[in-house]
Amino acid sequence: MIRRACVIGHPVAHSRSPLVHGYWLAQHGIDGSYGLEDVAPEAIDGFLNTLSDRGYVGANVTVPHKEAAFRAAAELDKDAAALGAVNTLWYEAGRLHGANTDVYGFLANLDAGEPEWQRALGEAVVLGAGGAARGIIHGLLGRGVDRIAVANRTFERAEALRAQFGPKVVPVQWRDMPGWLNSTRLLINTTSLGMKGQPPLDIDLSLVSPDAVVTDAVYVPLETPLLRAAKARGIATIDGLGMLLHQAVPGFERWFGVRPKVTPELRALVVADLAAKGQLV
Repeated sequence: MIRRACVIGHPVAHSRSPLVHGYWLAQHGIDGSYGLEDVAPEAIDGFLNTLSDRGYVGANVTVPHKEAAFRAAAELDKDAAALGAVNTLWYEAGRLHGANTDVYGFLANLDAGEPEWQRALGEAVVLGAGGAARGIIHGLLGRGVDRIAVANRTFERAEALRAQFGPKVVPVQWRDMPGWLNSTRLLINTTSLGMKGQPPLDIDLSLVSPDAVVTDAVYVPLETPLLRAAKARGIATIDGLGMLLHQAVPGFERWFGVRPKVTPELRALVVADLAAKGQLV
């Protein structure tokens, strides 16, 4: 019997997940499929409650449905339980399980891009205070980062992250953010600033140590203005595509019984798709 999985979102047509999972299915010769399900917010609870009846062994979940997936799952992994959001669903003994593999994907991307990123890392700066920032902060704290400065234009949202994660998270007014740049060894942008159609990300990277690592959580465009500016200064950069690829690994293993690898060939396949759509820069 063909094992079927999908990605659920609204909208979802832009997702590269079918490309990624389709590559792995072909590579491993698995009789399976992976598709798209565009589900409106008012219909998501009913859809998730009947996921198995629709012929699916599991699913990825993207915006705006990660909280609904959290509610639907009968069992949660520790990251999903801590964050209140699920991006991967599967069945065990008839019960719907939920995980948050975004945390794993972010950390695995850092490990692959700059294996020494944790060396002498006492402080990180996170720009933004939304869902992506929450997952990243949770992952960094789990790796033992001593202090995380969170700069956000709405200061109260940064304060909420301190309330959630504790005193190692320091909320910072956006205007005060430059004062934190010279001491950080890891700068992470989770905002939409600098993306096409969005205001620019106004940040002076001359304040950042040449020994730092700069990463962006988005992968469209693949090289954001922040990453381009960091490269021009000789600062190590990690784009957001690896996070997408690595977060997909645990779900594929759950659904199809094989743990796939993130390879240069897979990355090249997705980069070619981005280039075809004019989304590299």
